Amino acid sequence: MASATSFYDFKPLDKKGNATPLESYKGKVVLIVNTASKCGFTPQYEGLEKLYKKLKETHGDDFQILGFPCNQFGSQEPGTDDDIQSFCQVNYGVSFPIMGKTDVNGDKANPLFEWLKEEKPGLLGMKRVKWNFEKWLVGRDGKVKGRWASTTKPESLEKPILEELAAKSEL
Repeated sequence: MASATSFYDFKPLDKKGNATPLESYKGKVVLIVNTASKCGFTPQYEGLEKLYKKLKETHGDDFQILGFPCNQFGSQEPGTDDDIQSFCQVNYGVSFPIMGKTDVNGDKANPLFEWLKEEKPGLLGMKRVKWNFEKWLVGRDGKVKGRWASTTKPESLEKPILEELAAKSEL
């Protein structure tokens, strides 16, 4: 989708395989995370959930986290979409949306991730996702404001998220 100019141009699949227009998040600040249930970084679900709940209390619907399960890194997300949903809720009490399992690299990469990588390349300009739990912050204007590696703990993202929440939208 080379013609995409913002986050809102995409319609990734939800956990039931239905297209989810990201246009419904227009004017909101969104944190995108590629996730996996059997990864050394999986405990980050706990930090993501704490961050989500905290910012929901103070900013309501202005902030959203979207998790995108991916099995491309060490086959660490082998389950079905239902297995993944259950795992996230039972083990970490995840209340933010976990989308349908998707590819983030390669020929079958989700167009949203192709766009995210193009907008905010990784270290040394790398245009691929390196591992599970990479994170992208999308501002109210639908533009990528930041990208963080798997090793970045969710709680360390509170400041850039709050800064983006404080920014006034030009929509």
